[in-house]
Amino acid sequence: QVQLEESGGGLVQVGGSLRLTCAASGSIRWVTSMGWYRQTPGNQRELVALITRDGPTKVADSVKGRFTISKVNDKNMVTLQMSSLKPEDTAVYYCKADVVESGTVWGRDYWGQGTQVTVSS
Repeated sequence: QVQLEESGGGLVQVGGSLRLTCAASGSIRWVTSMGWYRQTPGNQRELVALITRDGPTKVADSVKGRFTISKVNDKNMVTLQMSSLKPEDTAVYYCKADVVESGTVWGRDYWGQGTQVTVSS
């Protein structure tokens, strides 16, 4: 019903920048929120940043001041601008969207397949 397409992952050196994008498509009435989570082997998946339909954002303390999440106007799309990257940022990054599907009034979470971000030291 709903798919998330992620792009922008890759290899970058310490201190570098990378931009991740996520676009939701399918039978969408509206998207309540979209954001990025990340996970490393043996660890739990953690919130990186998210943005709500109305605009408010939530950013993890570990990336605050370095990562910025934003919406693409009039699109079910978000961009995560990552700067001053550290080796600790290395992880698989997953896009998540809380989607209210067409013909419904409640939301459910959809997840992307994940994109690898590697920060070399």
